[in-house]
Amino acid sequence: MIRVLTFGRFADDDFGGLERYVFALASSLRGEAHFTNIVARRGPPPDVALEGETVYARPVASLGNTPICPGMVTQALRLHRQAPFDLVHLQFPADPMAHAATALLPRSVKRVITWHSDIVRQRILLRLYRPFLGRLLRSADAILLATPAHLSASTQLDAVRSSAKFRIVPYGLDLARFAARPPATDAIRGRHAGRFLVFALGRHVYYKGFEYLIRALKAVEGVDLVLGGRGPLSADLKRLAASLDLGQRVEFAGRIPDAQLPAYYHACDVFCMPSVERAEAFGMVQVEAMASAKPVVCCELHNGVTWVNRDGETGLVVPPADPQALAAVLQRLKDDSPLRARLGRQARARALAEFSLDVMARRTLDVYRSVLDGAR
Repeated sequence: MIRVLTFGRFADDDFGGLERYVFALASSLRGEAHFTNIVARRGPPPDVALEGETVYARPVASLGNTPICPGMVTQALRLHRQAPFDLVHLQFPADPMAHAATALLPRSVKRVITWHSDIVRQRILLRLYRPFLGRLLRSADAILLATPAHLSASTQLDAVRSSAKFRIVPYGLDLARFAARPPATDAIRGRHAGRFLVFALGRHVYYKGFEYLIRALKAVEGVDLVLGGRGPLSADLKRLAASLDLGQRVEFAGRIPDAQLPAYYHACDVFCMPSVERAEAFGMVQVEAMASAKPVVCCELHNGVTWVNRDGETGLVVPPADPQALAAVLQRLKDDSPLRARLGRQARARALAEFSLDVMARRTLDVYRSVLDGAR
């Protein structure tokens, strides 16, 4: 059994794609690897349990949206003394305390990094952190990228760009849970009877671009939006919908429990991920929609987002921050049901071929074994 140490950002019921990835990886490698996840506690526990051991650390401050938990360092060293880890699997961007803990572990503990995205917004912090980031990358035994575009679009992997450390391991999900139409689908459709229904989901934060999707609705008749998730911009988004007289056409669903998500995907006609910044580098919600045989609308960010959702094959792609372009593709999809059906079929086929939990587990385990065999 491979003993793996990893670090989450937050353990609460408002977790995002990074935490979902760690949960899925630990579950898919059950019997092959035991995960210990040291994570900051904030609010109620998540409705998805980690397959392994969760250790909580207390935040003493916050830097941007990153908790600062010095306890992560002491916990990691204490746990390693009790039962040594074989490797530490870091997620980037991540808590600086996680990086400090990794640096203090013995070099016999191998380093694997999953590079989720560049640091996009915290420019000043990035300048201060770059020297440490370079050392961290050079010390890594393997760097996992979810798509080839994660490397080509990055401006922060220069320290190791020409190395042989990179492995392409797309994120994987339990796609079977999205195959069948759940009974709860009818209730969601019933609230929007006779309407073309768009579903969007994610934290209500700056880079998700939900305001542009709400503005697009004003230009398209007969279209409703169900917007799941919550965050610091939730109140602003509700005010925007009200100011545009869209209150009856936008349903703010709030935090949707994980078990209920398939019903929302099946209820919609189209899924839209209108993210406008490169902080969105993949979009696991795109894969969930594709697995539900729904066409996806996203924005061209010149990164992994459009490696996942291929324009004209699994969905349609528009320029970012452009409500008129969003309105045009929603109108096109509303008017062309054969196009929606074709894109949906092809989306599901691509999800099954590239983004299954089994594929992610097998490729990640190959990396773990390769790193550990090299050490031996």
